[in-house]
Parts: sequence; structure tokens; C-alpha cells
Amino acid sequence: MLPDAVPEPLQRRLADYASLLRIDRPIGTLLLLWPTYWALWLAGDGSPGPGNLLVFTLGVFFMRAAGCAINDFADRDWDRHVKRTKDRPLTAGRVKPWEAVALFAGLCLVSFLMVVLFTNRLTLYLSFGGALLAFIYPFMKRYTHLPQLFLGAAFSWAIPMAWAAEAGELSQLTWLLFTANVLWTVAYDTLYAMVDRDDDLKVGIKSTAILFGDADRVIIGVLQTMVVVILVMVGQQAELGSFYYLGVVGMASLFVYHQYLAREREREGCFKAFLNNNWAGFAVFAGLVIDLIIG
Repeated sequence: MLPDAVPEPLQRRLADYASLLRIDRPIGTLLLLWPTYWALWLAGDGSPGPGNLLVFTLGVFFMRAAGCAINDFADRDWDRHVKRTKDRPLTAGRVKPWEAVALFAGLCLVSFLMVVLFTNRLTLYLSFGGALLAFIYPFMKRYTHLPQLFLGAAFSWAIPMAWAAEAGELSQLTWLLFTANVLWTVAYDTLYAMVDRDDDLKVGIKSTAILFGDADRVIIGVLQTMVVVILVMVGQQAELGSFYYLGVVGMASLFVYHQYLAREREREGCFKAFLNNNWAGFAVFAGLVIDLIIG
């Protein structure tokens, strides 16, 4: 709640900006945050630098908000035809398109300045790729049934950036984590797209949920299995111990639960399965941190 001293028109405007940037819906931020922390803790041998931890925590928040702004700008004409999105501030006319673009640019600039001021040159170079992916993803659903793959790359780009900031270089482990996270993102965002599949078909939006059709749950299961296998490979290469593997088992168990939730392909069940992925990412992070502390 905003203070009563703030004029009501300004309260409404700030509330609309908060809704545009999904400040009231942190799930996307958390799904970005856990893999970024995986990279920081692994690259930092269990003790990432406080500066890097602050920069990437804030950077995840800012870039996720920026991605939401540019996503709603790209989808502003389509969102009014989709039940879940028809009341978004931009679609409803409460926020103007130029304001969404300005917020995107401003948040990207703040994130870029943090990288310039507080990290190294390799991280700076990588940041350009992250900004490009954040910008192009929302437009991919016009041209390909694989926009979730572009989202996966955008959501995963913080991994090499965090690794570069902490270790000063990239390694095979970096790209294993990156690959696992891309596959995980495609899996959970397909569950998310299944919520809107009927509406998307009507208005012509492309997605993996439409591409996979009746094979959606099987393909999601294959992707989830690949994520678990790659994370086991990460554990082997990094010589991690039992607590890490317990975290991976926790993620795998939650994946089974997601299949159960989505078994009827109903909107509510698919959305619950999507949201629950937060705990899958946290399970791996918790196992990793405990393992690195004890080991």
C-alpha cells in the first residue's frame, strides 16, 4: 500500500507501473534468481563476493522488470484478446507505449551501469548479449513456435555473466549450467503457455504449447529429464557431494508433481505447475549451498 499522503492519481499511476513491471508478481524474478545464484556460488567456490551478489540480485530484479515492460509493449494489441492479459495496464490504456519503452531503456541502463562500475570487462561484453536477448524475445512469438527457446536463452544469460564476474573466465561448467537452465525454462514456460493455448490459437500467437500439441506433457517430461541429467553432470564435474544431489532429487520430485498438476491440461493446474518451478530452482540452490558449506 502507498502512503495516504501520496495523491490518489499518482497512487494509481505508480500502481499501474508496478503492475507493468510485475513487481507484485515475483515469480519471474525468482526463476531468474536461482540459476544466477547457482553460478555465483559455484564460480565462487561457495563464497561469492558480496559486491557481485548485490549487483546480480539487483540486476535480476531490474532486467526481469525491463523484460516485462518490453513484453507488454510488443503484445499490447494481442493481450486484449487473451483472458489472462486483457486487463494489463498497457493494453487497457492506463500506461502509454512510450512509457513502457522508456522504462525498459531506463532499467537496462541502470543494470548496464552496475556492470560497468562493479564488474569486469568480460562481464561487460557479455551484458550486450543479455540486453539483446531481453529485447528480441517478446517479438519471437510472431515468427516462430519456439519463443520459449529465446526466453530460455534470455533467462539463462545471467549464468555466464555471473560466472565471469566471479571467476573472471568461463568454463565447461558454465555452459552446462546454461544448457540446463535453457531446457528448464522451455519446460516451465511451455506449462505457462498451455494456460493461454486456446486464446493464442485464436489470435495467432505462436508457442511451444501449440507446436507440441498433444505431445506437450511428454516433451516437457523429456526436457525435465535432460535438466536433471545435466545437473548430475555438473555435480560430477564440480565434485559436489550428497547434499547437492539431494537438491537435484528434490527438483526431480517436483517435476513429477508438475506432470501430475498438468495431467488434464486445465488452466489452473498448468499455472500451478508453472509457479511451483520456483521451489525446484530453490531446491537445487539450497542443496548446492549446504554442500559447499559442509564440503
